[in-house]
Amino acid sequence: MKRPGAAASGARPPLALALPALVAVAFLALPLVGILVRTEWSGLGGHLGSPGTVQALKLSLLVSFWALGLSLLLGVPLAWLLARVSFPGKAFVRSLVLLPMVLPPTVGGVAMLLAFGRRGLLGPWLEGTFGITLPFHTSGAVLAATFVAMPFLVISLEGALGGLRPRYEETAASLGASPVRVFFTVTLPMVAPGVIAGAALTWARALGEFGATITFAGNLPGTTQTLPLQVYLLLQDEPEAATSVSLLLLAIAMTVLVALRGRWTGTPVDRDRPATAPDPGPEPVTTPPIAAVSPSPAGPAVPAGERWALHAEVTGFTRLTLDAEPGTTIAVVGPNGAGKTTLLRALLGLTPRAHADLALGDTDVTSLPPHRRRVAWVPQDGALFPHMTALANTAYGLRAQGVARAEARREAQTWLDRLGVGHLAHRKPGQLSGGQAGRVALARALAARPRLLVLDEPLAALDQTTRAHVRHTLRTHLAGFGGVCLIVTHDPVEAVSLADRVLVLDDGRALQDDTPAEVTRHPRSPWVARMLGRNAWPGTATADGLALDGGGVLVAVDPPASGTPALAIVAPEAVSVHREKPVGSPRNVWPGTVREITASGSRLRVLVTSSEGPDLVAEITPQAAAELGLADGVPVWTSVKATETTVVTL
Repeated sequence: MKRPGAAASGARPPLALALPALVAVAFLALPLVGILVRTEWSGLGGHLGSPGTVQALKLSLLVSFWALGLSLLLGVPLAWLLARVSFPGKAFVRSLVLLPMVLPPTVGGVAMLLAFGRRGLLGPWLEGTFGITLPFHTSGAVLAATFVAMPFLVISLEGALGGLRPRYEETAASLGASPVRVFFTVTLPMVAPGVIAGAALTWARALGEFGATITFAGNLPGTTQTLPLQVYLLLQDEPEAATSVSLLLLAIAMTVLVALRGRWTGTPVDRDRPATAPDPGPEPVTTPPIAAVSPSPAGPAVPAGERWALHAEVTGFTRLTLDAEPGTTIAVVGPNGAGKTTLLRALLGLTPRAHADLALGDTDVTSLPPHRRRVAWVPQDGALFPHMTALANTAYGLRAQGVARAEARREAQTWLDRLGVGHLAHRKPGQLSGGQAGRVALARALAARPRLLVLDEPLAALDQTTRAHVRHTLRTHLAGFGGVCLIVTHDPVEAVSLADRVLVLDDGRALQDDTPAEVTRHPRSPWVARMLGRNAWPGTATADGLALDGGGVLVAVDPPASGTPALAIVAPEAVSVHREKPVGSPRNVWPGTVREITASGSRLRVLVTSSEGPDLVAEITPQAAAELGLADGVPVWTSVKATETTVVTL
């Protein structure tokens, strides 16, 4: 049996690489081994307990913790700036941050003398105005340690912030949280590993600083003589004591590195990844039933009597004018890349690809930042904050709007109960299935009391049974919603059952904006027709029908004027499948080959490809398929009556 973790067969490293690597390890390890071998273990306690060493250790701890505090105060905002803001000279600023890591420490000390010394650029002003003298003072040692150690925090935290996708912060803003609140409640907790790793490295580097300190602050016992400087002095008179103190510094450094376990960059990979448990599929029947929506005892989702119409002029990649009365639900459909998500993000004020002049009711919110627009967003993956419980996630928008903690939690629990996940309120997103997490994300948006609700495929992660329940709950809530709701979906059932209007987008433009019934009867987009399960072929009208763009001619009844761009729509059940060429009334007959057979309820959908006509889908009974002997690769003939073809002008 192969041991877990054993190297796979053939994975032995090349000798030409292994030998230099072993030499490098030995080169790095031998000096450390030298300290261990040469340490006078019997006198270790006496050396470390001597007054000079104890005094230097206390001073080192004082200086290193002050340096850490300054690094956190200044370095965290600098790391955020480098990770999230584009500005001229950004590469130069990053080079300045990295410079102390590659600059000889003594050169850094000289540079600090020329900047903060008594004859430096700022030294005379600091001394004359505030009476502050940095050289040869403990504050000078703190400044020197901060100069060489802060880059470790900045680089570590910048990597963590760069690995954190901004959708969490954008979602928090859509729930009403200000940028400062988002930073302290969402960003900082999620990059906590990066902060901790950077802080540990910064502190360890500050504790071991020598060159810049002795050059800028001097070597005054009790004032600037830190532990590394003490080692330097002991080497001259007491080399055994110097070895013991060096061992102490080595132990501290190794403890920090072992505690970090190699995660020195602190990137929040695990936290940023959708940390949902595997979706077990349909939930067991013991799951609490999803209740119908009734007025919340903690307060209505929308203040009584308040209603907000929508008017939006969208420009950029997505170009359209959108008007909707209060209580309207609009399903936004279209192929990938059509501009659906761009439209939602433009309404949120979160994308440079498109701009929306947006009015909600009588309020023009165009110039307002996202957190003040009252536009709640549910992104495709939910973007639940992984460090918060389901209850805290749901209450987040209410708390951001100033609702008292107890009231916010009561209302949040009500929404979780309505969506059937109230019993999971204490769990974090990593302990939820995909479907459960989706319902919590939906509850969070509904609880935020929005004026405009934008949902990006909110039910996609749910199984069919749960989706039907949540769809009913959402439909009931939207019936009494005083604002407007936009739902991006690829599910025709959602579009028809939830929406009052269907907005069809393609390449950033609105192809159709009509009632679900009208879009279903006369879709003006091939993609929408296929989404609805129809065959759809674009072409140009002729006297007898349609010359199809993909080749072939389709005969239809009452075609539009010749030369008119049009779309032919044929229901799959109107397509007949034959093993021999049919004779009689069908006007449209093509040979083809069966390429796929799939089940659709109690019937079968058969994909037939053809070199002489359009590819199409026919819907037949399993008995008919058996009688025809249909299978992948079987040659067939298909026919469509002219009266079964609907032609829609484009």
